[in-house]
Amino acid sequence: MTGNVLEHVDEKALVELASDLIRIPSFKGNETPVAEWLAEYFSARGYVVDLQEVDPGRFQAIATLKGTGDGPSLMFNGHTDIDPLAYGWTGDPFTPRLEGNRLYGAGVWNMKGGVASMICAAEAVRRSGTKLKGDLVIACVVGELEGGVGTKALLDSGFRTDAAVVTEPVGAANVVTTHAGAMEMAVSTIGYSEHVTTREHPIDAIRKMMKVISALEHVKFRHQPRPDLPALPYLNVNCIIGGRGRDHDLQGAYFTSDYCTAIVDVRFLPGQTSETVVDDVRNVLDALQAEDPEFRYEIEVPPPPKFKALRVMEPTDVPTDADIVQSVVRHYEQVAGKPPNAIGTHLPPSYTVNDTCHLWRAGIPCVLYGPAGSPGTPAKPDNAIFIDEMVLATKVLALTALDFCEVTTE
Repeated sequence: MTGNVLEHVDEKALVELASDLIRIPSFKGNETPVAEWLAEYFSARGYVVDLQEVDPGRFQAIATLKGTGDGPSLMFNGHTDIDPLAYGWTGDPFTPRLEGNRLYGAGVWNMKGGVASMICAAEAVRRSGTKLKGDLVIACVVGELEGGVGTKALLDSGFRTDAAVVTEPVGAANVVTTHAGAMEMAVSTIGYSEHVTTREHPIDAIRKMMKVISALEHVKFRHQPRPDLPALPYLNVNCIIGGRGRDHDLQGAYFTSDYCTAIVDVRFLPGQTSETVVDDVRNVLDALQAEDPEFRYEIEVPPPPKFKALRVMEPTDVPTDADIVQSVVRHYEQVAGKPPNAIGTHLPPSYTVNDTCHLWRAGIPCVLYGPAGSPGTPAKPDNAIFIDEMVLATKVLALTALDFCEVTTE
């Protein structure tokens, strides 16, 4: 039975599916075209499909390969939204390019390669004629890069499975159960705008923000260090905009800025919470305010919707002895002929965040397992996924589905 399923892992079909997904741009908030394409793909193959509306006009595709109903259910979960494109692509990011073992294209690393792998794993089960006792759910969700809004909406609707595998690009030789927490906050300084010819009374919000950035470099977070996550906690100021008014009007460069906003990303440890992180940042800003009577600030968590920022994702530590974790470990060993390189924490992927935080808090044991790409990061231009990583991950996922959902002998 196992061999029969593995025979249906088709490398050509896997590359074609990943390529089809690359061709459909799906930035945050604009995932509906790829959801509709996937809904048609699944429907044509006999899956039960739910085109779920997360926000008005924003859809995600949830497909189920139905079992007999007397076994445990498993979810393969992957997000269809892609990272903003970096400057420097040497070709059209939405035209897939195959070179040797690498498939290039926008979002293929994070994480359309993983989405293709989980779909093709389900397809290997279906095409082999194997009948499962439990349902196998393929959740192609939106908005993971905004803090998991798609998975959160799925869970808020009452949907549950007995376990889940999130196919983030942690590398097909790694079985990951631990990740940082992450949150983004909008820190704004408030000034008083005057024409540049008036030098007596203006309070420049941009200059005040310069003080904020310097101070945030030295914020002291309350935390218990973890040797397996040595870089945490970590704070990054990743964008700044200043102008006039809360909309940061940029049409008046001849005025001093009266409103400046920085989007701050913080990665934090298990044991810390989003609340303690905000308090620690606020303590630094309160100290600036005590020194400077003209200093005023605001913190917004999450940032205003126009920034499409990451919402809070709490740190997650799934026990490595969970059944779904051990199932993936066993089947990696079966396919690869050796133990995984990492089980539990794996750096740098464990410094990132993902939808296991929502699944785990909803009572669903879960694990990160999926294919990775060429050296660097998925945010770089010309990022690619390794074909052999996708094939290996697909085989492991297919065997995990057989194991966890159980095969019926009827």
